[in-house]
Amino acid sequence: MNSPGNSLKQWIGRSETVSDVVTPTPYAALSATLDRPAERPAPGTPLPALWHWLFFLPLHRQSEIGPDGHAKRGGFLPPIPLPRRMWAGSQFQFHEPVRVGDAVTRVSTIHDVTEKSGRTGPLVFVKVRHEISREGSGKVAITEFHDIVYREAAKPDDVAPPPKPAPKSSEWEKGWVPDDVLLFRYSALTFNGHRIHYDRKYVTETEGYPGLIVHGPLIATLLLDLLRHKLPDAEVAEYRFKAVRPTFDINTFSVHGEPEADGKTFHLWAKDHEGWLTMDATAVIR
Repeated sequence: MNSPGNSLKQWIGRSETVSDVVTPTPYAALSATLDRPAERPAPGTPLPALWHWLFFLPLHRQSEIGPDGHAKRGGFLPPIPLPRRMWAGSQFQFHEPVRVGDAVTRVSTIHDVTEKSGRTGPLVFVKVRHEISREGSGKVAITEFHDIVYREAAKPDDVAPPPKPAPKSSEWEKGWVPDDVLLFRYSALTFNGHRIHYDRKYVTETEGYPGLIVHGPLIATLLLDLLRHKLPDAEVAEYRFKAVRPTFDINTFSVHGEPEADGKTFHLWAKDHEGWLTMDATAVIR
């Protein structure tokens, strides 16, 4: 790949604004997907942390979709000429609750574009800042930084990075079976057309993975859902996660957590069936 140089740096600062209304049915549908009661919540019910991802969905026309199921390169995100795109991690600050019935606006800005050289070739990292506000509040309710990585297609001689062992014990634990239905429902709820999550032929033959890939945002949500299950009244103030290793639908995986000494910070992580760390996260409650 030719160096993006200044052409991609010029995208820094580009922004777009999207408005939406927090309706109860997506809330109930994600609750059902996470095996929770699926009642439609009353107006004024606070959204659990990360559930704002059910809104501001990417509504690209069918003619605008590229071969991987994402929108074709260009538009808001820079046109990076690398075929594989993954969600690498995110950082959040939850300033005030977003509630069912709220009219909300998200302002998204390209915060940074960085080119690096990795084990398997060139990498481009794009950091996007999202600021979500409630109508009439005058304040930002959620600040989110979203890290996207672009990389070359897999080559037969690629050497996988060494896996990192997950902690051997945890205070909290829950196992998950990432079957096709779970992945389909989450893709549908977030209007995510990325074929790596539902098209087995594409993900194994074109991208070279052994199975369907479990959505990083889904795993990040399951980590916070574990915290919510253990501490149902806790209000998350900060959250950050980093995807460490892909999780595939061909085996079970588990999410884990434990409080740190201050009683407000929680280490959360996911591991695969072999005990390798797949996602590392930290949550801070008020």
